[in-house]
Amino acid sequence: MTQSSVPWISVVIPIKDERDNLHPLTNQHTKVLAGLDASHKDSFEIIFVDDGSLDGSSAILDELVGQSPDIRVLHLDGNHGQTAAFDAGFRHARGTLIATLDGDLQYDPADLAQLLPLATQYDLVCGYRQQRLDNIIRKLSSRIANLVRNAVIHDGIQDTGCSLKVFRRAVIERIPLFQNMHRFFPALAQMYGFSVTEVPVQHFPRAHGHSKYGIGNRIFAGLYDLFAVRWMQQRCFRYRIIDHAPPPQPPERREPPSPEPLSLK
Repeated sequence: MTQSSVPWISVVIPIKDERDNLHPLTNQHTKVLAGLDASHKDSFEIIFVDDGSLDGSSAILDELVGQSPDIRVLHLDGNHGQTAAFDAGFRHARGTLIATLDGDLQYDPADLAQLLPLATQYDLVCGYRQQRLDNIIRKLSSRIANLVRNAVIHDGIQDTGCSLKVFRRAVIERIPLFQNMHRFFPALAQMYGFSVTEVPVQHFPRAHGHSKYGIGNRIFAGLYDLFAVRWMQQRCFRYRIIDHAPPPQPPERREPPSPEPLSLK
């Protein structure tokens, strides 16, 4: 792949049973990215990762691929979870920057314009929902989870559950991902010395489909993962190379002297 063919940004969007959201979601992202693309003079790509959808989303995604060269689709062999979907998208993303969003239409892709300027200063730029429009159970469980997470791993992030993020490529190439680790992207980035910041973004109520998360898989499962991240923080390598010896130079090659010409007497 030549340098000119590298997209300036890859947007990775996990999809699990979001049939009614796919067309408006694609239209929104294509319009926003085409507008942003004018200042970058390079292509963009949208990568949908189908995480074992059973509602007809898979067929719609394949139709969308045929409608635009900027859309790519990865079909997983079953439902492996959001972190696995992000991991698959990251491994296939070609962009210099990688953005993430959910497929539920609760975020406005136009808010990428708020995050992107900070991507020149920070390795990971996270959105946070300034006014969250969810039911009371989801808001309460998220608030508790954020408080507990900050108390244990001290990442200083107020809304790690917001999926709207912009990564520099070096971050996704370095941080390790395991099941449910998408909740801890900022902490994992900080663990390896990357800089992280937050920006307020809009949030909307879900119009179609239903949430894949509840108290059972948000708080209780998250506690188990939280202490796994704490364990990783305590054992992560933090060395820096401050100097190094130059590599040895190959010995100078000398040509053997030419033999004296024979003289006949």
